[in-house]
Parts: sequence; structure tokens; C-alpha cells
Amino acid sequence: MNRIIVLLCVGCLLFSCKSKKAIVTKKGNDTERQIVIDRTDKQKEVIEEAPKVYASNTERYIDNYKEVAQNEMVLYGIPASITLAQGILESASGSGRLSVEANNHFGIKCHEWTGAKIYHDDDKKQECFRKYKDAKYSFRDHSLFLTERKRYSGLFLLKKEDYKGWAKGLKEAGYATDRKYPQKLIDLIERYNLHEYDKAVLGDSYTKYEPQVVENAFVTYTVSKGDTLYSISKRYNTTVKELQNINGLNDTALSIGQVLVVKPVSNN
Repeated sequence: MNRIIVLLCVGCLLFSCKSKKAIVTKKGNDTERQIVIDRTDKQKEVIEEAPKVYASNTERYIDNYKEVAQNEMVLYGIPASITLAQGILESASGSGRLSVEANNHFGIKCHEWTGAKIYHDDDKKQECFRKYKDAKYSFRDHSLFLTERKRYSGLFLLKKEDYKGWAKGLKEAGYATDRKYPQKLIDLIERYNLHEYDKAVLGDSYTKYEPQVVENAFVTYTVSKGDTLYSISKRYNTTVKELQNINGLNDTALSIGQVLVVKPVSNN
């Protein structure tokens, strides 16, 4: 009787163990071996995020640096759309030698630079360019380059939404010698909707400027807060003197809501 009780206890114990563990048979070196796996252990799941797929290097560049450009806009007032378009153009969407080997996305030369350097053929052979540890420092240097030089001061009188005025102003201030430079920037901004990043930064204060055509076949512009004759002249590629002559103005004073004739439609 005692033997029967012992056998029943052993049977119950074995049954209980089988509910928690499984026998896995694996073959190796022509022999079979058994591995006991405890089913009560929890296995960790590693979820890997699928890599982003981009239609082009330019789209990848924009996604990588859009937040950096927006941050620079907040700190220094340079439209993110302009910064991104310049970066795309100057660095070949991040694939140019200066951007790859020196994190220099804007082709800024050494000048009084005391940091690391790289030499590259540009207007002349083996010119000195700045080298950065991280691309974000190149974006910061670009902001400082524009804000600390008086020849670019006129740009900061323009509206942040006015990417066309900024593109033209950069060329007029001597940033680039390519006469098509402004249009190249504008084309990039409009092709990739880069002005949306300006809009995100400006929020409710964002205003889209559109020339208005009136019956007298002239383009007019309605003055908004912060406008000056200089900023309007830059936006429409004219001069302060021409605006004064067209509108019969004796000085540069403007009032909000004032409608100015900026130029004939045929010259737009």
C-alpha cells in the first residue's frame, strides 16, 4: 500500500513539472540531445523601427536638418526655408566633399577662423574652408555669418515669410556670384514646400504675401506692420527712390493699410 502511495506522488510530481517545462530535441554531430526549456520565463521582444525611405537625397537632407534650421530661425531671424535651400544648394544635399569631410554645409571659408580647416578647390585652387565637428555648428556659423556682417543687415528688414526677397537680397549683398542664385533658392523652396517650416515657426503671425493686380494694370502692395520702403523695394526688386516717384512720396513714412503701387504688371 505504501508503495502505491509513493508511486502516485511521483506521478503527480512528474505531471506538474511537465506543465511548466517542455523537452526540445535537437540534432547535432549525429547525436540527439535534450534541452529543458522553462515556459514560465518571459522572452524579451525587440521591436525595430523600420528605416525611413526617401525619394531623393534632398528629401533626406530636409528631414535631417529641418529642425536645426527652424531653431536657427527662432534664435537669429533667418527664414528656415532660406537656410535649408542654401544648405541643399551649397552642399549638394549633403553629398559634397566639404559637407561629407568637414561638416561644412554652406561653403564658409576660413577668413579669421582658428579652428580645424580643410582645403578645397573653389574660385582658386586649395582654398581654406572651415571644418566642424558636427553639421549643426555649420548651421550656427551660417547664422552668425549673416547677422554679424553689415552688408546683410538689409535682409533683416524683410518679413520672415518673404523668402523671395531674402533670396534676391542675398545675391545683391554679394553672398553669391551666380546671377541665377536667387531663382535657384526660390525653386528649391517652392518645389519642396520649405516655406511650411517658416510657417510652423511663425505660427499665427505668418502671412502669405501675394501681389494684387488692379484695373489700372499696376501691381499694388498693402502696407503691413513692420514694413518699410526698403523692405518693399527688396521684395519687388526695385529701389526706394522708384517707389517714392511712382507713389508721389516725399519721405519714407508709411502707414498700415496704405496701398502702394510697386510696378507695372508688364515689368513683374
